[in-house]
Parts: sequence; structure tokens; C-alpha cells
Amino acid sequence: MRLEARTTPSRLAQIGAPFGAVALTMLVCALLVMAAGAPVGRAYLLLLEGGFGSRFAWSETLTRATPLILTGLAVSVAFRTRLFNIGAEGQLYLGALAAVAIGAAPWAQGLPPPLWFALMVAAGALAGALLLLGPALLKTRLGVDEVVTTLLANFIVLLFVSMMLDGPMKDPMAMGWPQSVALPPELELSRLMERSRVHTGLLAACALALVLWVVNRFTVFGLRMRAVGANARAAAFAGMPVARVTVLAALLSGALAGLAGVVEVAGRTGYLTLDISPGYGYAGVVIAMLAGLHPLGVVVASVFVAGVLVGADGMSRAVGVPNTIADVIVAVALLSMLVATMLTRYRLRLDTARRAA
Repeated sequence: MRLEARTTPSRLAQIGAPFGAVALTMLVCALLVMAAGAPVGRAYLLLLEGGFGSRFAWSETLTRATPLILTGLAVSVAFRTRLFNIGAEGQLYLGALAAVAIGAAPWAQGLPPPLWFALMVAAGALAGALLLLGPALLKTRLGVDEVVTTLLANFIVLLFVSMMLDGPMKDPMAMGWPQSVALPPELELSRLMERSRVHTGLLAACALALVLWVVNRFTVFGLRMRAVGANARAAAFAGMPVARVTVLAALLSGALAGLAGVVEVAGRTGYLTLDISPGYGYAGVVIAMLAGLHPLGVVVASVFVAGVLVGADGMSRAVGVPNTIADVIVAVALLSMLVATMLTRYRLRLDTARRAA
């Protein structure tokens, strides 16, 4: 057997790949549910009800989907130019830390609230962008593998945030717990639904997805990103500034991940702790792949992944399946999507000549 590139990949196959990947994921994970001694049909029904079956379920799913949309967009922008950003988790935390630093700064308390809020958002985006700038420059200038540098940066940032929350940024009123000072009420995002945690960060994330789709589809920069991602050497031969496009995409990607940290502290928690993210940055990789790097598809994939994560809690309590099954579903979905994407571009061929020999 060998892989043979398809001359014209089917548009229908590209559209159906995510749905096939999800179906395969459900089949594979059904074996794990059966191994846990739970009925598969009831377990999946509880999973759907827990994530999408009520007003409360939808509110929790959309609340968790908000940072996932931003980290998914961050990864999709970087991957579009073949910059494999695995550091969205660290960029999220650094963006949240910068936002809290501006929100708790004594010198900023006399500013008008709109200007103060804008400075907080800009600081979070800038922190995430600068964190990815280093790996991008190392790749474009020295050829250093960005997968390694962005992944290791996550651990460095988490240790730095831990140091800050146990040191100069620790809330003296937190009874010894490592957390930052709470943001003032005027810097918190407003609620979209009464008696829920859904906030206006969801609208901002969806608007950014729409803007990125327009940029990718109708601008010169979007064309250059697609060209660099398709073939960097051919793009350079055509006169495109490959290094500059890569660096600009890195800045945009890091800024989006930093904004995910901003919306979490300003919209959900109000302060920064070490457990503010249960892996939103890493889940952004899965979401971007499920969406085929399409900005609008990222929104749909984020809601799906968030619903799985939220619904797994109720399923776990009802049928005794460990709630870590949600992490398995997300991981298998990534692998399934990689296989489905490969099969849309390549076909399996039986090497008859080799067999005859």
C-alpha cells in the first residue's frame, strides 16, 4: 500500500471530513464507555443533555467556548503560515497576567473606565504577541523548531505566573491562596444572559472570527499567509516577504491567545489563579484542526468541544464514567481529524508492481 496525492481534492470530502472525524471519535470512545461498564447510548445522551440540553447547559457551554474560540483562532492563524504554535496556553496566562497588572495598577485608577479597559485589553494582547515573537524570530532567522520553543515557553510562563501570584501580585486578602487582586467592577465584562456566566467576550470572539475570515478571504495579507503556508519557497520565489508574513502572523496569533486570558479574568473569574485554564491553549490545536483552519469553523468546533467538556461532568455523575473521558474524546477527535484530512489529500493505492515483483 502507498499514498498517492489526489490531483483535485474533493470539496465535498473536505466539508465532510470533520463530521467523519467526529463520528469515528464517538465510535472509538464508545469502546471505552463500554469498558467502564456503562450503557453507551445513555452515556452519550447524558453527554448531549449536559452540554446542550437546557438553558443552564448552553450557558456553561458558551462560557467555556469563549476562550476556546480565541485560542482556536490563534492556532489557526499560526498554522495557516506553517508556524506551529503550541504555546497558546502560555500566551493565555501571560495575557491574563498583563491584564490583571494593568487592572490593579494604582496609576491607572484615575483614568476614565473606557480608556482603562482599552489599556488592559491592549496589554493582554501585547503580552501574548511578544511571547510568540521570540519563537517566530528564532524560526525565521535561525531555523529553530518552533514546536519545541513554544511548548517549553508554556512551562516557563506558568512558573513565572506562579512566582508573581505568590509574590508581588498576591492578593493580601486571599487568606494565603495564590491569586491576584480582583479587577474593579468597571473593568469586568457584562453578562449576556441573566443568572448565567455568559459574557460579552463571546460576542467579541465571534466578531474576531468574522474579521479573520474577511482578512483571509479578501486581503493581500490573507493571500500571503495562504501562499506561505502552501509553499514558502514558491512564495519567496514569487517575491513575497516570507519572514515578515510569518512574524506578523505570529504577532496576530499570540495576541489572540493573550486576549483569551483577558476575557477569562475580565468575564468569568475577575482575578487570576493558576487554574484559570484547564488546557484551553492545548485544546485550541484540536479546535483549529477540526475547523480545517477556517475562522468561522473555529466557532462551531469550539462550541462542540466545550459541550463535550461540560457534558462529561453530568455523564460522569450519572453513569459512573470518569469525566476524563472528555479529554480522551478531544484527543481522539484530533487524531481522527488528522487522518480524515490526510485522506482528503491522498488516496491509498495497492502497489501492484511491487507485489508482482
